[in-house]
Amino acid sequence: MTTDRATGSRTRIVIAEDEAIIRLDLKETLVEEGYEVVADSGRGDEALALVRELRPDVAILDIKMPGNDGLAVARAISDERLCAVLVLTAFSQRELVAQAAQSGVLAYLVKPFAAGELVAAIEIALVRFREVQALATEATDYAEQLQTRKVVERAKGLLMDKYGFREGDAFAFMRRTAMNQRRPMRAVADDLLAGTLSVAAPPGESTR
Repeated sequence: MTTDRATGSRTRIVIAEDEAIIRLDLKETLVEEGYEVVADSGRGDEALALVRELRPDVAILDIKMPGNDGLAVARAISDERLCAVLVLTAFSQRELVAQAAQSGVLAYLVKPFAAGELVAAIEIALVRFREVQALATEATDYAEQLQTRKVVERAKGLLMDKYGFREGDAFAFMRRTAMNQRRPMRAVADDLLAGTLSVAAPPGESTR
């Protein structure tokens, strides 16, 4: 069973995919992997209404849909901080990926994909959504939140590449440091990137 580590309950998912066969296959795969699919739709506007009503942990959205496209739905979900967003698409253009990131998409998967890739993308989206929730208390508007997230993501990458941290541990280190020093996480991330904050390797790991 796939559970939300924060609550211990099964991870709840809403699916939005306009092709019925793909939608049914996706639902079957998710159920087999232990997720709970609470609703599915072939329209973007219906999907947004379902997310607002059911408050799932993750919304899986196709980009091309009637009603509203996936990126518009993702932006609305992100603005309201309703849940994590994972986008599925047959397109992998760099411009589309950038648009997805600007819309609050936390993970991105190109069709066709394997079940293992889907599970990994869902778990990444969940971790990043919890991070976004934590950072939201530091930023007053969407643009500021986005910029703060970019800086924190770069600092996370530094901790992972240089010191061997896992993604979740890197964020936890920055959050713990910010709390101990009574400073915003953005300031901690800036110090990491500037090389002015000392870092010890995580337990059981050695520096690279």
